[in-house]
Amino acid sequence: MDWKTIENEAKIKFKGYCRVCRECNGKVCAGEVPGMGGAGSGSSFVDNVEALKEIKVNLRVIHGAKEPDTSIEFLGQRLELPVIAAPMTGISYNMGGAVSEEEFANSIVEGSIAAGTIAMTGDGADPAMYDSGVSAIRKCGGKGIPIIKPREQKEVFKYISKAEEAKALAVGMDVDGAGLITMALKGQPVGPKTPEELGEIISSTRLPFIVKGIMTPDEAVKAVRAGASAIVVSNHGGRILDSMPGAARVLPGIVSAVGDETEVLVDGGVRSGIDVLKYIALGAKAVLVGRPLAVAMLGGGTQGVSFYLKKLKNELIQAMILTGCASIKEISPEVIFRGKI
Repeated sequence: MDWKTIENEAKIKFKGYCRVCRECNGKVCAGEVPGMGGAGSGSSFVDNVEALKEIKVNLRVIHGAKEPDTSIEFLGQRLELPVIAAPMTGISYNMGGAVSEEEFANSIVEGSIAAGTIAMTGDGADPAMYDSGVSAIRKCGGKGIPIIKPREQKEVFKYISKAEEAKALAVGMDVDGAGLITMALKGQPVGPKTPEELGEIISSTRLPFIVKGIMTPDEAVKAVRAGASAIVVSNHGGRILDSMPGAARVLPGIVSAVGDETEVLVDGGVRSGIDVLKYIALGAKAVLVGRPLAVAMLGGGTQGVSFYLKKLKNELIQAMILTGCASIKEISPEVIFRGKI
């Protein structure tokens, strides 16, 4: 199995919903929502990629970091790499429907575990989408994290119960899904949560709770005060609001605001192991990866997912060697080049 073969097969199965571009940067698919693009002009998706590109790193090769350790501890679990599969659903209207929601969820969860990490699973306009993810997690002994859309309170509680029954590692909510067009079109109401509503949701479960979709320091503080065990800095892949900054631009400020109080993860534009290194140097504990894993799954199933994650790990190891980092904890802000080019 090789990445080019996976890409070619994925291009066929996507049926034009994703062109599997040589560079996945959101420019060709701008405005294609439903689909794989970014909302409106697509600038929020594009800037996730561009913000990471603008960051340069310092080469260091006089050191002893010859065999870097890429593992981390997260939610009491040892992960072999600081990369987690992002929650994704909507196969029929976003990805061409060549595979089912169940097949997709199973491959993402199983492939992530095979690569030494875990997956988040998603929620969507059809409740069966969430159930497919929870089922995949249950089959794997609870090794996964279901993410719920910001539905009405009583519905959220029902969805949390399903995660608990599956003995999931944690549960969470992508609060940035408050205005999703696809949910509204299918009669599944979503909306913003007050700090009190969020606190009520978090206190309703014993599972660690992750709040995904944080883009400002003040909302990070609100999530922590509501009881979040972790937050994910994310603009929802640029799919909900135009003209948002890339996650890399806001991550340092958010880490500064809450980094000592909670785990900060980040999602948006990761395409290589160097991108993982950059995000960690900016203060993230781990990163989420979405679109490339959709390509990996459609092009190679469970094996494709595992292949891509292992590919990222190998690229991260190479980047750590060339920046002098023997472990993930040693990836500090000093990795980032601060001068002018």
